[in-house]
Amino acid sequence: MPSGLPFTFEARGFRCVLDVPDGMRPWRDRVAPREDEGTHDGDGVRMFRWKGGLHDHPVGQIQYGLENLAAYRRTGDAFFLVRARAQADRVVARRHERRGAWFFPYPFDFAHDVHSGVAYQAPWYSGMAQGEALSLFAQLAQLPAVPATARQRYRAAADGAFRSLLVGDDGAPWVVARDEAGHLWIHEYPIGAPGTSDYTYNGFMFAALGLWDYYALTRSPLAADLFDGSLTTLAANFRNMRNPRWLSHYCRTHAVPTASYHPVHITLLRQLSWLSGSEPLAARSDLLMDDYPAPSLGKDGGRVHLAEGTHTLFRYDDDGAVTATRTLALALPAEATASHRIRIKGRDVHYLLTDGPDRAEGWYVAERYPAAYVRGEWCASDYRPARRARFRAGVSVVCHRDGEERTVTYPKDTPVRYDRRALVDGRMMLRAADGDAKGWWVPGSQLLAG
Repeated sequence: MPSGLPFTFEARGFRCVLDVPDGMRPWRDRVAPREDEGTHDGDGVRMFRWKGGLHDHPVGQIQYGLENLAAYRRTGDAFFLVRARAQADRVVARRHERRGAWFFPYPFDFAHDVHSGVAYQAPWYSGMAQGEALSLFAQLAQLPAVPATARQRYRAAADGAFRSLLVGDDGAPWVVARDEAGHLWIHEYPIGAPGTSDYTYNGFMFAALGLWDYYALTRSPLAADLFDGSLTTLAANFRNMRNPRWLSHYCRTHAVPTASYHPVHITLLRQLSWLSGSEPLAARSDLLMDDYPAPSLGKDGGRVHLAEGTHTLFRYDDDGAVTATRTLALALPAEATASHRIRIKGRDVHYLLTDGPDRAEGWYVAERYPAAYVRGEWCASDYRPARRARFRAGVSVVCHRDGEERTVTYPKDTPVRYDRRALVDGRMMLRAADGDAKGWWVPGSQLLAG
């Protein structure tokens, strides 16, 4: 039975911070509805349709279990706890005990449609499933509403899953390896030949959440070491993940920008910053958000202010090429509705108008404060701990709150912390968490970092 880590790896001192509000802990934000459109068997277990068959899918079942746990925490309805446990019990029942550890098999053949080299014959295993299983079992093992004997079983399941992260790629099965730079990876898609895996980012980050959950249950130094190594790897590989001013890459090997996973990367980096207290990880999350913000402005859209003067309206094709332009001349300020605030490929952020003066609907206008901006608060990020910045000496800064304004000026550089960042009325603003400006929004461009 493995008793330590399979190899050494780079670590920069990222910590498992446990003093985190419950709402910021792993898997609190994805809440299962009481009724959903997913496929389930007679036991209420989530199933997966693939090539004409109905299969167990470890990640699908684990995530569904975690979403039901989130629903139970929110509502107190035991229905959700029963359904969460059904998912966990199925994953446990289907386990394979190999190399002194528990592995959770995918019982169907699979080949990735886009990523060459990702092709498996059943059974196969994924580090994403192994790490997420840690979250599900560890959370159940700590829940007072679960009977004591069942909590003990889930603790044993968490221990079995954790041991799968303590065996390397010198035998099979495996999900943990070290890359050529000495960085630790938990592979969503481990490939037989070491060093040829997909290096998928989201699956790795989900697995890191599981390490935090397992540490919260056990205080295991090995879990803390793996968490440190995982976040060190993410920090070192961020420039490979990031695609400046566009969608981030799904994996390191293929570097394919992927719209569906870009917001997942943003959310996971932000969660890992909360769980480690790391300001650099929070800053990386913000960079991805600025590169490609969430496009939708909601079902009702956003109100866009258009200043008096001349605006150029655009139409673009999917590659960002201009297909048409026109001029909108306003003698007075006007309002319009936009359905999207979106980065055009190779260009700035634009609003897609759905109404407005002079038949503006269907046209894009570039975001330009104060000429064109969306009212209200958008693209918000919360920080724990609060991040550090400074007011510059002698610079008058106009702060905003609930329609009010006030000006602050300091004779010397003055530290301030901020706990929230958002686009507020068209400008990226920071909410001060201490000092004279506490609770007020400050334009980020008027503060110095750190």
